[in-house]
Amino acid sequence: MSVLTMLVPLLLCAVAIWGSARRVDVFEALTTGAGEGLQILLRILPSLVALLTAVYMLRASGALEACAELLAPLLRLLGIPPETVGLLLVRPVSGSAALGVGAELIASYGPDSTIGRTAAVMLGSTETTFFTIAVYYGAAGVRRTRYTLPAALCADLAGFIAAAWAVRVCFGT
Repeated sequence: MSVLTMLVPLLLCAVAIWGSARRVDVFEALTTGAGEGLQILLRILPSLVALLTAVYMLRASGALEACAELLAPLLRLLGIPPETVGLLLVRPVSGSAALGVGAELIASYGPDSTIGRTAAVMLGSTETTFFTIAVYYGAAGVRRTRYTLPAALCADLAGFIAAAWAVRVCFGT
């Protein structure tokens, strides 16, 4: 076994030894932290379930495809392949759904195609905005997001445009 495969277990052992040396009840701290983590999970779980349900409903109803057709002219103007519109719409909501859409794009068009490369870069350069806001604001008990959502969605758009631009620059397509 290499040291790299043992990194996490070694890190956990080091923390336990360090805590014990400082006379901290490591097991009590672990169970207290796990209990707090479960409380946070219970607070954010309804938001997560609602978001995932909405994404699957959009895909099943065909609304996602209708949005793709509607946005295609604007995307071409921005230099974004219109085939990636499903990814653009799903990525801010659900990372797992975006991975599914990205995998479909790569399987359909190939990993070395402009669309496949753009989808891969988009997945790596943007965030699941709604999920992130739900998790962090839900954990902190924040009810009003104020300017967070518009700013985060603008950042996502910038990430999508930059991803398409980077693929064109780096691969000359």
